[in-house]
Amino acid sequence: MSGVCRASVFVSVLIFYGFIETTEAQTPTPPAPTPCVLRSNTSCAECLQNVTCLWCTPTKQCIDYPVRNILPPSSVCPLNDARWGLCWVNFQILIITMSVLAGVIIIAILVCCFCCCKCERVGTKREDAKVERQNRARKTRQKAKRTEMQLRHDEIRQKYGLAKDNPYSRMDDH
Repeated sequence: MSGVCRASVFVSVLIFYGFIETTEAQTPTPPAPTPCVLRSNTSCAECLQNVTCLWCTPTKQCIDYPVRNILPPSSVCPLNDARWGLCWVNFQILIITMSVLAGVIIIAILVCCFCCCKCERVGTKREDAKVERQNRARKTRQKAKRTEMQLRHDEIRQKYGLAKDNPYSRMDDH
């Protein structure tokens, strides 16, 4: 029985491996992008077709993006003149815009958290007040029922002559 199991697993693995090999064989390999340095002295649009390239406007150089730094250093190209991704967006405006957007998002999240906490507290106060009103109403009803029951008991005692003149006297004395 275990031999049949092993054989079916082996066949399944072979089919899966064959499927992977045929899939890999069918995917065409993309052509290697031309190096950024060869695109210098052309145009910004032509340089930025490759996402790893950085265009420096005053020198008209197309250079590899310095991936070790988050932002390209001024020695490579000043931020105001560097273009990456789109020719009309420079790094300086991009950094300012992204920092303002990040600040607005952080402030919005903090305001939402503050409002949620405040609303939760207000809701809790409302619930507490509602529970307090219900407790007062229940105690008032209980007190009214207790008084009504005491009056009935007193009427029954009067009817059978068990009424006490002194509420602290024993019932047997009568």
